[in-house]
Amino acid sequence: MRPAGGAAPLSVCDLTPDLLHGLCARAGARPVHAERLHAWLFRRGRADLTRLPDLPRALRERLGEWVDMRLPRPISRCRAGDGTAKYLLSFADGAEVETVLIPAARRLTQCVSTQAGCALGCRFCRTATAGLRRHLTRGEMVAQLLACWQETGVRPRNLVLMGMGEPMHNYEQVAGFIRLVTDPAGLAFAPRRVTLSTAGVVPGIDRLLADCLPCSLAISLNATTDAVRDRLMPINRKYPIAALLAAMRRFARAFPRRRLLVAYLLIGRVNDSAADAHRLIGLLDGIPCTVNLLPFNPWPGAEWRRPAPDAVDRFRAVLAAAGMVAVVRESRGREIAAACGQLLRVTGAAEAGR
Repeated sequence: MRPAGGAAPLSVCDLTPDLLHGLCARAGARPVHAERLHAWLFRRGRADLTRLPDLPRALRERLGEWVDMRLPRPISRCRAGDGTAKYLLSFADGAEVETVLIPAARRLTQCVSTQAGCALGCRFCRTATAGLRRHLTRGEMVAQLLACWQETGVRPRNLVLMGMGEPMHNYEQVAGFIRLVTDPAGLAFAPRRVTLSTAGVVPGIDRLLADCLPCSLAISLNATTDAVRDRLMPINRKYPIAALLAAMRRFARAFPRRRLLVAYLLIGRVNDSAADAHRLIGLLDGIPCTVNLLPFNPWPGAEWRRPAPDAVDRFRAVLAAAGMVAVVRESRGREIAAACGQLLRVTGAAEAGR
């Protein structure tokens, strides 16, 4: 368990329950101390294990040698009038990511990034303008959770992998993160409270099925014809709508009790017509799902515009009349560029402090 040959200590964010208990056993700790450390980290979100009261001195010293307990400190924070908060975190190599906390009645949702940047090039997404710097590790995803939990003192109820990056392009690390946060012995999130969102990487969806990954699935569809989706999302040229719908049907058959969400970004005079709504009904026929309608959130340099409110209402009404569950999602955090499609570090845009 101890790093060998002068190797760097383990990050606290990389600890699993088994690793933590193994370290305690190697240090000669009594089981009661291992259980207390387990609760301290996984139930209370406390990363500094040495601050657990009444910890034996020898165990405290060993943990200090073997575990790096530092978390990425938020280097900037923004808070919107609706309570949405965006944190910019910097990792040791200088890679930066944003994570967003979205409060609602009796619950807090955290939007987690899976990559520093993104390679997909979706033309409505600000993150895409920066390209991909690198994948995040499982521990760096856990670090986003622990850093905000420690900062706010509040454990989120829901986790959505809808921040920077395409989760399916970083599948191994994302799968490890989901398994850890849903492990009853780990962070113990209910699988229905964890949602993976993809732009439509079909092999990733099939791999999720094969691995029985314990999470809900959200598909970013955003168009009802390949011509429009090709224009908005270059990935459609590789995995067109028909292939994506087939993968969604496989998911629905394999996991009939899991939530399947379809995100449809409404862009003014691009994909928000009544004809689009009727085509969407046909595409999703026989696929049990909830459609989340997301009015486009403008950002500097974007070529698109937000749809008119009456166009949004008309689109939803057409879906509802066909018996579909369709919800218009509030654009939380728009004023601080924390809403869907707006995440990108902009120097000077975030105010320091809370």
